[in-house]
Amino acid sequence: MSIMDLVSDFFAPGAKSGKYDPLAKSGSSEFGFRARRFANVQRLIQTVLDEKGECSILDVGGTEKYWQVGGDFVRRNRGRLRITLVNLEVEAIDDRVLFESIEGDATDPDLCGARRFDLVHSNSVIEHVGRDRMPAYADNVRRLAPRYFVQTPNYWFPFEPHFRLPAFQYLPASARAAIIRRFAVGFFDKVPDPAEARMVIKHHDMIGARQMRRFFPDGEIRFERFAGLNKSVMAIRAEPAELDRCGRFGIADVPSLDACDDLVALDPAAVCPAKAAARQFEWDRPRP
Repeated sequence: MSIMDLVSDFFAPGAKSGKYDPLAKSGSSEFGFRARRFANVQRLIQTVLDEKGECSILDVGGTEKYWQVGGDFVRRNRGRLRITLVNLEVEAIDDRVLFESIEGDATDPDLCGARRFDLVHSNSVIEHVGRDRMPAYADNVRRLAPRYFVQTPNYWFPFEPHFRLPAFQYLPASARAAIIRRFAVGFFDKVPDPAEARMVIKHHDMIGARQMRRFFPDGEIRFERFAGLNKSVMAIRAEPAELDRCGRFGIADVPSLDACDDLVALDPAAVCPAKAAARQFEWDRPRP
């Protein structure tokens, strides 16, 4: 895949419309990125299938169409997979054997109640929940299944994937809001209302590997690369976590939120990554 292929897809007709669908063309660069990324997810699913013969998956912020990237693997194992899509609103589902859709907030501490899954999957979602709610999102990912896969576009890749502009994410939030008020960029038509523009920017807030390590301290950080640069960041917990006494996966090994304090003042090993990240986000810019 060449740089021109990537640029062509990013500026394709319809890319500036809310109706633009990056999964519509299986030959597009964006579909290709997702298909190669899915190899990491496939390995996690296959491990569970080898262990249990079936696999339940919670896809946080996911869609039925996304799973087309799984191709033959998903079709071959259709009878052994059950994928639950959780979004702010229930999504329309075509394949009710493979999928179910439920309503829920990815940052709600009571998300899914006592229900647990074999794998939590979330692709390009954490950057949309708002930086003040990212720790709660990460806690849900970690507690609802023994394994997880989380991906987000890398703050340090010099092309912003939502607004389709180079280095857009490095501008102050006020400047970004001013631009989208005056111009149609990326997936968005012009957003003339100031409050709405600020809200759009708030919910398109990219992070880097440093923040992902804080939010997912028990996961392995991997990168998706393009042209020698880290295009996206993935956090993967492949080794299953144990349930604690409260029926949560992977939470008991992190100090209580009440015990968290400033990163500089305490031994980093004793600091809760989630609350520390939330406190320091405003001044601590992401770094590779």
